[in-house]
Amino acid sequence: MKVALVGIGKIALDQHVPAITAAADWELAATCSRHGAVEGVAAYSDFAALLAERPDIPVISLCLPPVPRFAYAAAALQAGRHVMLEKPPGATLAEVHELQAMAAARGLTLFTTWHSRMAQAVEPARAWLAGKVVTAARITWREDVRKWHPGQDWVFEPGGMGVFDPGINALSILTHILPAPVHLTGAELDFPANRQTPIAARLQFSGGVSADFDWRQTGPQTWDIKVETPEGSLALRMGGNRLEIDGEPAGGADTIMGEYPALYARMADLVARGQSDVDLAPMVHVADALTLGRRNTVAAFEF
Repeated sequence: MKVALVGIGKIALDQHVPAITAAADWELAATCSRHGAVEGVAAYSDFAALLAERPDIPVISLCLPPVPRFAYAAAALQAGRHVMLEKPPGATLAEVHELQAMAAARGLTLFTTWHSRMAQAVEPARAWLAGKVVTAARITWREDVRKWHPGQDWVFEPGGMGVFDPGINALSILTHILPAPVHLTGAELDFPANRQTPIAARLQFSGGVSADFDWRQTGPQTWDIKVETPEGSLALRMGGNRLEIDGEPAGGADTIMGEYPALYARMADLVARGQSDVDLAPMVHVADALTLGRRNTVAAFEF
C-alpha cells in the first residue's frame, strides 16, 4: 500500500521512514515538506498538488506540528484518503472530533497514533494489571528538549504543548494500562519567562496517581512509570520498553525502534478492516492540566 509522508523533520526521518521502508505492507510513494525530502522518493512542497497528482496514494501520514495539521488532515479526507496522525493528534480536542466525523462520513480510516503504547512492555504491563486495584502510580518523564527538538521553537508556541509533547507519551501508556480510569485533580506548570508553553509540569490525579514531567534534564533520560497494587508493584522503564515486577526484570527490550513499525502494521490492519482508531484520553489529561494548572514563571529558555 502506498503512503505519502507529510512533514519531513526529525521524527519522520528517525522513525517513520525506517518503519515504512522495512515494512512489507508499505511503499513510501511521496513526501511533502517545505524543507525536507527523502532520497529516491517523489517530493512535493504543495500538498494540494500531491493530492491532485497522486490519486494512486490511498494513505497520508501527517508528521508536521499539531497546529497546521487539521487543515492537511481535512484536505486528505476530503480527497478520499485514509489518514494517520502523529501524536498529539491535533492542537485541540474539537478539531480531532471533527476529523473523526469526516472520516466516518466518508468511510475512511483515521488513526490517532500513540507510539509509546506500542513499546514492547506495555501490553504485558496491561495484562498484569488487569483486575487489580491500583493503590498508587508515579510517572517520572524527564528529557532534554535540546536533544529531541533541536531549535524547534514551535514546541514553545501556543499549540506546541511544551513539555506535554513528551509527557503525553507517558499519559498514553497510563491510560492504556490502568484497569480503571483516573482524572486530574491538580497541576503545577512551569513556564519559561519568554515562552508560551510549559517546560515542566507536576500533575496529581485521582487514585493516588502523579506525574513529574521536565524538559530540562541533561545526560541520561528518564522515562519511568511505577504502579503499586496489593499484589505487588510494576515498573515500566525506557518509555515502556522494559518491564519489572517487584523489582525484577520481567520482559521487554532495550530499544524504542519497534514502536513505529507496530503503528504502521496497525494502520494497515485498520485500512484492511475499514475501521478507525481514535483515542483522545491522553490529550484530555493535557487539556485538563492546561485548564486547571497553577502557572509558575521560571528562567527564560533558549535553544
